[in-house]
Amino acid sequence: MTITQLQYVLAVAEHQNFTKAAQKVFVTQPTLSMQIQKLEEELDVQIFDRSKKPIQLTETGRKIVTQARNIVNESDRIQDIVDQQKGFIGGVFRLGVIPTIMPTLLPMFLNNFIKKYPRVKLKIEELNTEAIVERLKDGHLDAAIAATPLELQGIKEQVLYYEPFVAYVPAGHRLSKKDKIEVEDLEIDDMLLLEDGHCFKDGILNLCKASRDYENDKFQLESGSFETLVKLSNEGLGMTLLPYLHTLDIKESESKQLRMFSDPVPAREVSLIYNKSELKIQIIEALRSTIAGVVKGAIAFQNVKIISPLKTNEKLR
Repeated sequence: MTITQLQYVLAVAEHQNFTKAAQKVFVTQPTLSMQIQKLEEELDVQIFDRSKKPIQLTETGRKIVTQARNIVNESDRIQDIVDQQKGFIGGVFRLGVIPTIMPTLLPMFLNNFIKKYPRVKLKIEELNTEAIVERLKDGHLDAAIAATPLELQGIKEQVLYYEPFVAYVPAGHRLSKKDKIEVEDLEIDDMLLLEDGHCFKDGILNLCKASRDYENDKFQLESGSFETLVKLSNEGLGMTLLPYLHTLDIKESESKQLRMFSDPVPAREVSLIYNKSELKIQIIEALRSTIAGVVKGAIAFQNVKIISPLKTNEKLR
């Protein structure tokens, strides 16, 4: 049994196709098939059910893949230990970022990071939280930036900053004359929300301690864009909530519609999350310090109430 054979097994398990798996690991399809067959003969088990399309893992195969992933990750750890010992910060690093953080945070730190760490090749994907967690556990991401707390087994969370919720209240709205608003002022059925799958929407629902009743709505909106929500709000279709960093780039004419919450300000916790194996921890730490350095001046709120993206779980900071 070799590490290479296990890597081939993982590739087939992921792509459910021998040809695609061979392309992924840069070998010919016959070579990959032969090595997997040799492993199956050595173990005297069938890992894949080749009679099904797409190819499926057998029951034993699923257990083997779980263990193979652990072994391959631990073998990568050896090179990681050497890199850390040498002080080397470089190589490919796969980073996931949730959609409500990507457009505001990435421009703030990316240029600084690539100048400071030119030997790191960042591969950045915009993914929702569910996809991020799955890819972290499968080893397809090295780290991610997401709203926390998630409190998931096997995943570490390193807080980067706390980002307040800011209300966008159009002229003529019932709250438009208030300088600051209270959480109790919010009515979920008067709120324009992002589409399902965005943890920022889940945070708002937790903040309001309510679920949306769509039966009485005159329209149903599914948008992944804060800009769309602001435009619809300007048309008098309701108010919305925005992440604080998003408000820094809002049009001057629209900034008059922004309203902060009274203390403690509801906020989301934004963290760098990664597998507890801490592979490539030197790059993770480089990312953390770079991001912390640029957001420190942009977000200076201390008295905040953390709203969980997954459940009603408030924390005072």
